[in-house]
Amino acid sequence: MLAVQLLGWGSAPELRDIPVPEPTGEQLLLEVTAAGLCRSDLSVSDSPAGRFDYPLPLTLGHEVAGRVVAAGPDADGDTVGSSVVVHGVWSCRICRNCQRGRENYCLALQPVDGRLAVIGNGLGAPGGLAEYMVVPHGGVLVDTGSLAPELAAPLADAGATVHHAVSGQADLLDSDAVVLIVGVGGLGHLAVRLVSLRGAGHVVAVDPREAARQSATTMGATAVYSSLAEAASATRDLGGVDVVFDFVGGDDTMAAGLATLVPGGRLVVVGGAGGSVSVAKNRGIAAGWQVSAPFWGSRADLVEVVALAESGELLPEVTTRPLDEAIDAYARLRAGEDAGRTVLLPTTSDDPTPERDAGKDHRQ
Repeated sequence: MLAVQLLGWGSAPELRDIPVPEPTGEQLLLEVTAAGLCRSDLSVSDSPAGRFDYPLPLTLGHEVAGRVVAAGPDADGDTVGSSVVVHGVWSCRICRNCQRGRENYCLALQPVDGRLAVIGNGLGAPGGLAEYMVVPHGGVLVDTGSLAPELAAPLADAGATVHHAVSGQADLLDSDAVVLIVGVGGLGHLAVRLVSLRGAGHVVAVDPREAARQSATTMGATAVYSSLAEAASATRDLGGVDVVFDFVGGDDTMAAGLATLVPGGRLVVVGGAGGSVSVAKNRGIAAGWQVSAPFWGSRADLVEVVALAESGELLPEVTTRPLDEAIDAYARLRAGEDAGRTVLLPTTSDDPTPERDAGKDHRQ
C-alpha cells in the first residue's frame, strides 16, 4: 500500500510502498477514507534524534477517518463495516486520569528519559497517511455515521483539541464575553465557531492571511484583524479580553495576549511555536489571571464534536488532495498557503475517476 513515512529525524517525509498491516489480538484494521495534515507532523519531522521515543520508519497521520474492514482474533468483530474516526491518544485505560475520562492526560504518556513517549497513530505508532492502518482496540474509535470522511478526519485532533480548550472556559463565554483568538488555521477556525456556539458576545480573531480572516468571518467572528496590535486596540475599547486562545504559541503572541487580559482573565495556549512568557503577581499583569496549556482532547470531546458535525453546527473548512500529493501538501502547510485543514484522500493524482476533486475547497 502507499504510505507517507518519516525515515530520518530532521528530514522530509517520503512516499513509500509498504505491506498492508494485519490485525492481531484486539486490533482492528481500517481502510483509511481520509487523513488530515497537522503542523505537529512538521514538528516531529523537523526534530533532532533523541527528542522522541518513536521507532523509524514512522507512517505519519494522526487525524484519521476510515472504515473497519477486519478484526483480530480477540477483537469485537461487530465493528467491521463501521465508518469511524480514530481518537489519536492511545491511553493505558487504567491510570487515574484515564479512569476520570481524561485520556489525553494519561500518565503512561509521560516522557521516558526525557524523550517524548508514543502517543498514538502517527505519533509513535503507524499512522493513517496510508491506505490502511491498525488501531489497538475499538475503544479508540468513534462512529461517524453518514458524516463525510473528509469532514470527520480533522475532528480527531483539531476538533477534539479545540473542544477541550473551549469547554474548559465555558463559565466565561457568555453574551458579555470578549474573546481573542490568535491564529485562524486548522484549529483556530474551529475555535471561532465553538466560542460563537457557546454564546460569546465578542469574538475577535487575528491572522495576517486574508483567507484565514475570511474563514474567521464565515465561522462567526464579530471582528477580524491582521495584527495583534490592531486587535489589542479594538479590545481595549471593549474593556479588555476575558479569554485569549493562542493557536500560535510564540513569544510575541503569548506576551501580547497576556497584556490584553482583564482581571480574572485567562490565556489558553494551544499552539506549539515554542514561545514562553514570564508570569508573576504584581508585575503589571491584571489582578488575577490564569495561564493554561491544554493538550489534545479526550474521547468524550471527540464524541461531542462528531455530534456537532453531524448536526451541521460544526463543519471544518477542508481542502482535499490525493494521497500521493502529500509531500506538496506538507510544503503548502509549512508555508501557510491553505486556510482551514488539508485532508488527503485515498485517491491518486492520475486516478481517472477520483472519488473527489483533488484540491477542492470545501467551505461550509
